[in-house]
Amino acid sequence: MDVLLTGGAGYIGSHIAVELLDRGYGVIIADDYSNSTPEVIRSIVKITGKEPIVWELDMTDAAGVEKLFCENKPDMVIHLAGLKAVGESVLEPLKYYRNNLDCTLTLLETMERHGVGQLIFSSSATVYGEPEHLPYTEDMKNGECTNPYGATKQMIERIIIDTAALGWLSAVILRYFNPVGAHTSGLIGESPRGIPNNLMPYITQVATGKLPELCVFGNDYPTADGTCIRDYIHVVDLAIGHVCAMDYCASHPGVNIEIFNLGTGCGHSVLELISAYENANGIKIPCKISPRRPGDLPESYADAGKAEKLMGWKTGLTLEAMCRDAHRAALRDSKS
Repeated sequence: MDVLLTGGAGYIGSHIAVELLDRGYGVIIADDYSNSTPEVIRSIVKITGKEPIVWELDMTDAAGVEKLFCENKPDMVIHLAGLKAVGESVLEPLKYYRNNLDCTLTLLETMERHGVGQLIFSSSATVYGEPEHLPYTEDMKNGECTNPYGATKQMIERIIIDTAALGWLSAVILRYFNPVGAHTSGLIGESPRGIPNNLMPYITQVATGKLPELCVFGNDYPTADGTCIRDYIHVVDLAIGHVCAMDYCASHPGVNIEIFNLGTGCGHSVLELISAYENANGIKIPCKISPRRPGDLPESYADAGKAEKLMGWKTGLTLEAMCRDAHRAALRDSKS
């Protein structure tokens, strides 16, 4: 089976590519390198010993996407392409709505023309907004998103659900919680440009001397230590979740749409993550307390029972492994 990975050179996409290649799938990566580099492809080849087909392509380019499908004929698509910085989306909402919606519309139109009827979509727990209850369950109503990035995920989910209702598309929507960590080789990991938006790459940049200290945004939340609680999931576990989603999609052709949370089901606070990182790597992370960021929820963690029951997927890697693997990749990054 040949699988098209849109955004396949990115943080999550590169780890999915490794899992697919290791399992014998043909992999077609489409990426414009707006938040990645061609070096990632070389690392994927080094890890797996296998060459994916690679297209440098903006997924909003309808003619380019059409050419890709004509020349490669994928059997299934895993769709990760899109802009993803929450803060930037607030400052440039039109850019996010235009890019993320156009990527998906162009992809779906091309899939329909070519008779490609299986899709795995990279969504996010941000679609839930402020929770009705914890943990988050897939049957909860989507809440009001606090940023345009999350709103694009909600809109794309709706587009996919409405399209699947026509009968030609079977889709699995995966709602990620907080992916962290890196491949055990250290050859691929999370390397955002500029000051990171997410906690773990912020920690790694402080740990490797790129930044002087870590800002902890708020220590007065109604949690045990006053800092926000999140569900951190190892990126390799997340990547394996996509393989399970592919198997589920392929073995349930009559099911047009299914939604799964991908998380551990266990929340850890910001201070707990910092402490785990320090203990796993034998270093100290200097940090300071800063004011809360607008829109940050006190707690967020998944009920991932549905994914285990229907897909046979559950996480296996610990918080310590997440911290150790993230540091290994960051050290390699800092020397390159």
